[in-house]
Amino acid sequence: MKYTFLNSKIFLIPLLSGFLVSSCNHKIKQQRTVTRSIYYWKSIFKLSAFEKQKLDSLKINTIYLKLFDVDWDASSASPAPVAQIQIADKEFLQQKNIIPTVFITNECIYKIDNTQTAEVANKIVKLMDNISAINQFKKVKEIQIDCDWSSGTKDKYFSILKTLKHLDTAILISATIRLHQIKFMAKSGVPPVDKGLLMCYNMGNLKNPATGNSIIETNELKKYISNLTNYPLPLDVAFPLFEWKVLFRKGNYAGLIQNLPDRILSKSFVTIKTNRYSFLKDTLLNGYEFKKGDFLRNEKSSYDEIIAAAKIINNKLPGKNFRVSLFHLDSLTLSKYSNNELENIYRIFN
Repeated sequence: MKYTFLNSKIFLIPLLSGFLVSSCNHKIKQQRTVTRSIYYWKSIFKLSAFEKQKLDSLKINTIYLKLFDVDWDASSASPAPVAQIQIADKEFLQQKNIIPTVFITNECIYKIDNTQTAEVANKIVKLMDNISAINQFKKVKEIQIDCDWSSGTKDKYFSILKTLKHLDTAILISATIRLHQIKFMAKSGVPPVDKGLLMCYNMGNLKNPATGNSIIETNELKKYISNLTNYPLPLDVAFPLFEWKVLFRKGNYAGLIQNLPDRILSKSFVTIKTNRYSFLKDTLLNGYEFKKGDFLRNEKSSYDEIIAAAKIINNKLPGKNFRVSLFHLDSLTLSKYSNNELENIYRIFN
């Protein structure tokens, strides 16, 4: 994963109608089974006591565990696994429901030949099975593929997914779905999998200096979900907890900056306006080199925005059984939210 308001006889009808709708919605919610889950997206699996306590207190037993990425290797002119996970705490994972997850770059899909898709799928399954066996995961019932495919890569990507399903029909195959793939469903296509997972984040134009917050904005979310209730796959859903800073140089996108605390951005070398930091001089911070005139857009996953987005999505997902995930399992990220706030995100869907 290497991204979203007379006449009393006349008044009686809408009142009664609203009551019936409310009753129906209440009945649906009462019948729902919502599984709590979380993503782990780092290359070394070793949880702190704080992270384990969070999983326990929030009653999270399902972890989407990224095993590796598949990227294009220019030296061999072929796809190759990178960032393969190293698991330091096998015993802990053996107690959890693990959903092995693989991220495939769109560049890799673009560059492979049509004849290579089956080979890519076979190699993915072989490596996933090997990692699962070595670490003695519980019986794997689902695997997930994450790829921000485009209209130009969908045929090859979908071919990989079809082969994955053919290799083991007993395993459920899920795929991540971006918001733009919902809005432009006719162009993007629908992946040939058992179900999708809707990513309710990375919904704005990251590289546009005028964007307010590319991670999550409910006004932006509303632009993408008119087709959501008609999407032909059952959908799980994920919400962001992470934050980052977006660097712009000479008005152009220049990369993402992570783990740069706001407190070290002294007013002696930056000016601050809303969520933007403009550098007044060349500066070195936490190993990052900034130039005079650079600016950072400070983007966070606001609790209020997450809750607002969750309420909107809740009204669009009629499914009785689905999974609600948070991204991602990390002490620094989780420490910015109280247990009550994280509980509230999950509870919206009950």
